[in-house]
Amino acid sequence: MANNDEIRRRARSDYVFRRLTASTIAAAYGVSEVTIGRWKKKAKADGDDWDMARTAAVMSGQGGDVVTSIVLEEYMLQAQQLLHQIKEGALDVETKVKLMASLADSTTKMVAAASRAAPRLSELGVAQAVVEELVDFVREKFPHHIEAVQELLAPFADHISLCFTP
Repeated sequence: MANNDEIRRRARSDYVFRRLTASTIAAAYGVSEVTIGRWKKKAKADGDDWDMARTAAVMSGQGGDVVTSIVLEEYMLQAQQLLHQIKEGALDVETKVKLMASLADSTTKMVAAASRAAPRLSELGVAQAVVEELVDFVREKFPHHIEAVQELLAPFADHISLCFTP
């Protein structure tokens, strides 16, 4: 069994280089998420910011497209939470409309900025939409061919992802 220092080093490596979540790391090493959080906090106090190291590793190893994708994904998660809070909150209609308009505006700006920062991500989004339309079209107009299309999609997804790898 590895000692705590070894587990901490492995946990840091998994967090920084494999981008695993604290909960996944905790489960993998049989420690609590609180322990992972405590290790991160102590390391940061000692000058080793795991989050900064993670961002640097992503940027140096995979380029700006990945960073842009991560930022966009995080933004969308926050936007979903905010939308849920607006919907479920005890707010008057006028306030809800203003908040939703502001959220829509910021989302449009975020997506536009991401498209400029990482045009390949935008291209991949268009490609995904086209494939989804193709599947819907085949399902509606040629249902007898849908199994063949679905059989092709997995290997095609692997192929196309190589085309968009920076």
